[in-house]
Amino acid sequence: MPLDLDAPPPGLPTTLGELRDSGWRPRSVKEELRANLVARLSAGRPAFPGIVGYDETVLPSIENAILAGQDIVFLGERGQAKTRLARTIVNLLDEWLPVVRGGELNDDPFAPISAAARAIVAEAGDVTPIDWIRRDRRYAEKLATPDITIADLIGEVDPIRVAEGRYLSDELTLHYGLIPRSNRGIFALNELPDLAERIQVGLLNILEERDVQVRGFTIRLPLDLFVVASANPEDYTSRGRIITPLKDRLGSQIRTHYPRSLEHEIEIVRQEKQVFPARDGIPPVAVPGFMEELVAELTHLARRAPEVSQRSGVSVRVSVANMEVLEAASIKRAVRLDEAVAAPRISDLGAVLASTTGKIEVESVGEDTPEERIVERLVTKAVFATFNRHASLDRLGPVLDAFENGLVLETGERIPSRAYVRWMREVPGLEDAVERMGTFDASDGAREPALVASAVELLLEGLHLHRRLNKDRVAAGVVYRR
Repeated sequence: MPLDLDAPPPGLPTTLGELRDSGWRPRSVKEELRANLVARLSAGRPAFPGIVGYDETVLPSIENAILAGQDIVFLGERGQAKTRLARTIVNLLDEWLPVVRGGELNDDPFAPISAAARAIVAEAGDVTPIDWIRRDRRYAEKLATPDITIADLIGEVDPIRVAEGRYLSDELTLHYGLIPRSNRGIFALNELPDLAERIQVGLLNILEERDVQVRGFTIRLPLDLFVVASANPEDYTSRGRIITPLKDRLGSQIRTHYPRSLEHEIEIVRQEKQVFPARDGIPPVAVPGFMEELVAELTHLARRAPEVSQRSGVSVRVSVANMEVLEAASIKRAVRLDEAVAAPRISDLGAVLASTTGKIEVESVGEDTPEERIVERLVTKAVFATFNRHASLDRLGPVLDAFENGLVLETGERIPSRAYVRWMREVPGLEDAVERMGTFDASDGAREPALVASAVELLLEGLHLHRRLNKDRVAAGVVYRR
């Protein structure tokens, strides 16, 4: 029999009487979050695993908000882990929570709030059946769009229940929306300013006044919620995009940001990119560190480029997507050349045009500056910066001398890695330069041909960008010469 991951551990109370005898005591969601956060901090465990680059900026503000019992609104451009942060807070909830079986709103067995649960407890008393729900079922998330209705978030009269004979004045005729059903949990609302004003008013009522008004039928629900909202800063601060009373009710406004270092960007890429198991005859991919830096550098340059709209932002997903397509391009080449290992090269960078242009917005696009041309310029700058971090022109003098003496090298997707290894051994100074780029295994001095090829292409392109080598494009690649 397969294991039921949603089944609670054995020994937990199954009735209201057993729950009372066990000594379990209810506490609010915010009390849960505070207590579990303090426990993690005391034990030295990370409160928000998987979040990179926010240790000194965003995470302390989140911890303060939770300890203060305040709801949160995250302000930031796209791709700044706002939704991930909201989902990570779920880990601070208790693993299991008792609810009244048959209740509609995750009802506390000691204080049910839905009409159905109150009726069950009133009838069954201490033998009221209890269910236990996992913490991940106590999180609800909604993307705000202009077409969201009160019925979606709060509730609506259920015509089927009316047809069954119930009166409109009967609370049991209501079909509750997402927010009431998030009772005793976390409710996350993405892109809050996109909600219509009348929906914002309804949200304000249910969060502050605990009034649920559905088609003139009013009930009071003491909902227990921790609310997390997200918004673009420009929309959130724009007059008319969000009603002031609702903004006033959200306790802590926390500003997120993009990774501020290449190291953090690279760490996120490694964490988020798709990784496939090595099987089906597909060669594994080895990504040299300098190519990871190049991908991260490209994204950081785009975030500073005047041609790119900074209001929309440049998401970390750009880096992730670029690394994925570079690895894909290297796999295609390795398969065609029958190589055991694939590694991205400079000649693969054309692949990032498709994965970058669809994720950035340019300020102006015309015949003279198409999106592709803007991305190409950014790629060139990224290659130049990466070369300067890993190589020195002064130490590449012997390589330049070889080109002065008539050396000509052609690179591209048709050139096998073993050819680059041969050049490395034959061209004076090239092997030393490749070794300094970290493509050798320090334990035994082994040289992975695919990594050598990647390093050689970066060195050659860097010399060209420093105007030390000429580059001619040919059908399947480029030719470097003096």
